[in-house]
Amino acid sequence: LSKQKAQRYEAVKWVLVFAIGVCTGLVGLFVDFFVRLFTQLKFQVVQSSVEECTEKGCLALSLLELLGFNLTFVFLASLLVLIQPVAAGSGIPEIKCYLNGVKVPGVVRLRTVVCKATGVLFSVAGGLFVGKEGPMIHSGAVVGAGLPQFQSISLRKIQFNFPYFRSDRDKRDFVSAGAAAGVAAAFGAPIGGTLFSLEEGSSFWNQGLTWKVLFCSMAATFTLNFFRSGIQFGSWGSFQLPGLLNFGEFKCSESDKKCHLWTAVDLGFFILMGIVGGLLGATFNCLNKRLAKYRMRNVHPKPKLVRVLESLLVSLTTTVVVFVASMVLGECRQMSSSRHSGNDTLSLQDISEDVNSSIKTFFCPNETYNDMATLFFNPQESAILQLFHQDGTFSPVTLSLFFLLYFLLSCWTYGISVPSGLFVPSLLCGAAFGRLVANLLKSYIGLDHIYSGTFALIGAAAFLGGVVRMTISLTVILIESTNEITYGLPIMITLMVAKWTGDFFNKGIYDIHVNLRGVPLLEWETGVEMDKLRASDIMEPNLTYVYPHTRIQSLVSILRTTVHHAFPVVTENRGNEREFMKGNQLISNNIKFKKSSILTRAGEQRKRSQSMKSYPSSELRNMCDEHIATEEPPEKEDLLQQMLERRYTPYPNLYPDQSPSEEWTMEERFRPLTFHGLILRSQLVTLLDRGVCYSESQSSASQPRLSHAEMSEDYPRYPDIHDLDLTLLNPRMIVDVTPYMNPSPFTVSPNTHVSQVFNLFRTMGLRHLPVVNAVGEVVGIITRHNLTHEFLQARLRQHYQTI
Repeated sequence: LSKQKAQRYEAVKWVLVFAIGVCTGLVGLFVDFFVRLFTQLKFQVVQSSVEECTEKGCLALSLLELLGFNLTFVFLASLLVLIQPVAAGSGIPEIKCYLNGVKVPGVVRLRTVVCKATGVLFSVAGGLFVGKEGPMIHSGAVVGAGLPQFQSISLRKIQFNFPYFRSDRDKRDFVSAGAAAGVAAAFGAPIGGTLFSLEEGSSFWNQGLTWKVLFCSMAATFTLNFFRSGIQFGSWGSFQLPGLLNFGEFKCSESDKKCHLWTAVDLGFFILMGIVGGLLGATFNCLNKRLAKYRMRNVHPKPKLVRVLESLLVSLTTTVVVFVASMVLGECRQMSSSRHSGNDTLSLQDISEDVNSSIKTFFCPNETYNDMATLFFNPQESAILQLFHQDGTFSPVTLSLFFLLYFLLSCWTYGISVPSGLFVPSLLCGAAFGRLVANLLKSYIGLDHIYSGTFALIGAAAFLGGVVRMTISLTVILIESTNEITYGLPIMITLMVAKWTGDFFNKGIYDIHVNLRGVPLLEWETGVEMDKLRASDIMEPNLTYVYPHTRIQSLVSILRTTVHHAFPVVTENRGNEREFMKGNQLISNNIKFKKSSILTRAGEQRKRSQSMKSYPSSELRNMCDEHIATEEPPEKEDLLQQMLERRYTPYPNLYPDQSPSEEWTMEERFRPLTFHGLILRSQLVTLLDRGVCYSESQSSASQPRLSHAEMSEDYPRYPDIHDLDLTLLNPRMIVDVTPYMNPSPFTVSPNTHVSQVFNLFRTMGLRHLPVVNAVGEVVGIITRHNLTHEFLQARLRQHYQTI
């Protein structure tokens, strides 16, 4: 029977992974369809207005029309972010945190994906320098988190009895698959999506997951491809448009025998472009970090309307810059040569719009067109295709100005309160830089053999790599987007050089935003110098623990006065206590761990007795009132000295069923604690909520038993201890937690190297790691917070000072 259950479980998992891929593809289709619709509507109206007003001299009206469209769209995008603030930005930092093991409130809610997908189509259609690809990753992750649960907070009335996948581990696997499907749908890169989820996302991974994630990515890519090909070309099932962003086909003209996509000589230039791309990316990240800090200090504390006004200000500035630059700074260039149009037009029939149909002729005579307007007055994807596939028709001055304006405005835009991606603006910025390099090499150095499209692609890779610092996944995404495996080596080398150069100055943009939010994100590995530290140096020695049989009053007190997610289950070790008081060397080593915790525990007890006044039981309230006026404890050194000098004295006759008393002396609190297991906060709250307990006159066998399904029924949102109605429970009743605790969690010795602790957390996906000494006593606990780079650095400094 168990084998059949396991097979059914696996089969359901595969079906759901496929469903996640299909739904993510449909979300991408929705975003793409409406962005295309709104953008075409806007550009048609404005372009016809510009052409009319060029003759009549009423260009101010055209600008007002463009402002009207853009400000309306951006205002709608900002309003959606006010409804769900976590929908702002690209969502990649939040998903990175989630897959790393940190829960960000509201990040995978249904309301988030609705606001994200709808908001991003308005912010892209509103002319902001943002992309729709980053939010696709977030949208896919939300679909992955929500679909297998068959329930949602936003749709509470719709309930399905679906007993599978009621754990964080399963949910995290589905989120990994959804994020990969988002990348696959955005770039038509299923393998790149899988590698993105592996490289950027999960801090723990298993082999079986790889195959499911790849299957999910393929499902997303081909769902999007199927519908887009049918809607745009009317040829259902032809699979012509693999992703939202397609780079087209790179081919030399057959008539030009000298032309090669790239040669060995070009590799030297690519390396230099990688260095420059890394420097530009580091500059971008530095400026954006300062802007983000400024926003955190001056914009976020103010009323929410200020964030909307900031978005509208960015939109206004962007629109005016785009309009004025197109009208004033553009140059009239000749239409592409016969050599180019004879070949490349044919080779580009697969892409959504022919390159030559997207050129703009503002203010230019016949047979010429405005190169700046062609870049600014087109959707970003069309501008990228222009830079990749137009042949030598952009002046160096135009490219320089375009790069500078785009760099500054996209840096300002990333971080405002609208859903926004960073991939496409970075690609467009980098493509202009690469095209500029190609123009300079052709004009001033006389290298006629170079292919401008290749340099534009390498420039895009260099700049994007310098900003986001991804390596293997970005390489594969770009190769899959170009359908040209020969570009593998130059893209790879460029990205590596860009990453190394950028890392010399600062972190990637997503890591910077994660750090600014103060999220305890785990790196891939610790530094070599961290092995000077041991588990005892980084653990938290002040434990909040529960007994195997604990009174309800104690449980409520513990849950109300702490925010810990898990608690060690312990008993007092009387035999070891006797040895400890005699000064046994092995156990005396624990004094240094316990010294700091003596007074803290006493303070916690006092704090708890204060909080118990709110407990809805008169018996308990009276008991608390009696013991509020406790004496201040003596100084730490004196107390420790007294304890070590005093011989063993019998403790009050405490049976295991009795809970710790607040009448205990300091000596009674300072007893060795034998470790038995871990119990989660959610489990304790569920036990209290269901009234699972027994009275003093009964045995623990009379306590009701809950099944695993009943324990996980409220997943993923367990009730809060402050919301429970406990008036019917007698505070003297006892809860037996042993059937529900984890009796064999991972543990480490106090002498374990930090690198071993770190690897255990990363590979096993842990949240809590108890530190247990040689005689089975728990002396501390390690959580993710204790392994963050900043915390380890602080402890290392302390370690050097004590030496």
